[in-house]
Amino acid sequence: MRPARSGRLTELLLLIPALALGLYAYLQVGLAVDGAVPARLTMYAGGFAVLAIATHLIVRWRAPYADPVIVPIAVALNGIGLAMIARLDIAYLARNADARPFAVGQLQWTVLGILLCIAVVFLLKDHRTLRRFTYLSLVGGLVMLLLPLVPGLGKTINGSRIWIGFGSFSFQPAEIAKILLAVFFAGYLATQRDNLALAGPKILGLQLPRIRDFGPIVIAWGVAVAVLVLEKDMGTSLLFFGLFVAMLYVATERTSWIIIGISMFLAAVIVAGNLFSHVYARYEIWRNPLDPELYARSPGGSYQLVQGLFGMAQGGLMGTGWGYGHPELVYAAHSDSITASLGEELGLTGLIAILLLYLILALRAIRVGLTIRDAFGKLLCGGIGFILAFQVFVVVGGITRVIPLTGLTLPFLSQGGSSLIANWMIIGLLLRISNGARGPGVPAPTPQVVQGPVPPTIGDLSDDLQKTEEVMLR
Repeated sequence: MRPARSGRLTELLLLIPALALGLYAYLQVGLAVDGAVPARLTMYAGGFAVLAIATHLIVRWRAPYADPVIVPIAVALNGIGLAMIARLDIAYLARNADARPFAVGQLQWTVLGILLCIAVVFLLKDHRTLRRFTYLSLVGGLVMLLLPLVPGLGKTINGSRIWIGFGSFSFQPAEIAKILLAVFFAGYLATQRDNLALAGPKILGLQLPRIRDFGPIVIAWGVAVAVLVLEKDMGTSLLFFGLFVAMLYVATERTSWIIIGISMFLAAVIVAGNLFSHVYARYEIWRNPLDPELYARSPGGSYQLVQGLFGMAQGGLMGTGWGYGHPELVYAAHSDSITASLGEELGLTGLIAILLLYLILALRAIRVGLTIRDAFGKLLCGGIGFILAFQVFVVVGGITRVIPLTGLTLPFLSQGGSSLIANWMIIGLLLRISNGARGPGVPAPTPQVVQGPVPPTIGDLSDDLQKTEEVMLR
């Protein structure tokens, strides 16, 4: 048995530079724009520090063996996002005195998100409890995903119907849906992975799954197409379908699932692009963003993409510095295009550093999945790691014109309450699962010395034959 190390001292020490990043950025914005220390720096620093330390203390109490790197990375990203949104508020108000500020609301959502993270760690004693709610999670996830289509409840913003609203309050339920669907996929695949891994017919050198095991991916494909067409949201449909295909591959280790999934999604996008103008418009502005007609077209023009590219080019290698750029010139600079805002003021170097934080966070999630012993936990951590990595790829890839631009938000950085809440809940799940993976009683991996092939015994062959017969009968 390996000795159990809590890592709480490491977490506490890492929280110091994590908090310092956001506070330094906020201080620099005030000095650059107003030439003075921001008036709310003490309140901002104290409040954010209290939340971070409270999270550390709860984790120390309820999940003492959780991964010590997860919380500091989330705090660092959240702090940088708050500083950039506060900087953009100053620029918006300078251009328009009636502009709506976003930083105060983002700070409030941060408080709620961290409290929900604490609640997940405190109330969820064992992550395996979630497996009991596999199909309930499916129902909840589909309801959340399709809720914006309800007349009178759904709201169309910037051409996409992905919001629900109550008066001035709006919420994006797809952010919660991705957690519920990850729980469903983990529970379903943990039970059905043997059937899904069985060999089916072989066509053109590709080993296909059996027809009766092909149903789940068809259902996921249909829901993704419905989101793409009805809600005009390519980003959510791509994230949802990609999550399922990735978890299928993790569960079965069959490359054919990835090839089939990518082929089905591309086919759906091509057909939808020919039938629906809003889908084709995404591809058109990605291919020819500098076309004058496309640039000036409203709505659906390439203005946002081109201005973001110009802003990042202005930042260069080292950036203009906090408060010295003009990120407010980019449409939705505080939300969808916050990557371009950070790229302008922090430069390529700062943007790469932020991407490395995301990479470390995703790798820690995958590492937890490799360490945990139960199949449900492995698949859930794999799904969470994929959600984080793939969402960052889709957002940054869209802003840098690697792929067509989508409407997803950058986790912890972009303005948006629903995104912050969902991502802090994901942090809570990772803390709970990693506590089970790193806690006392987890056997340490020991190297095995293989001296030569060991012939199977008659009992081994009999057991294998019996298992094969049972699978064929099913």
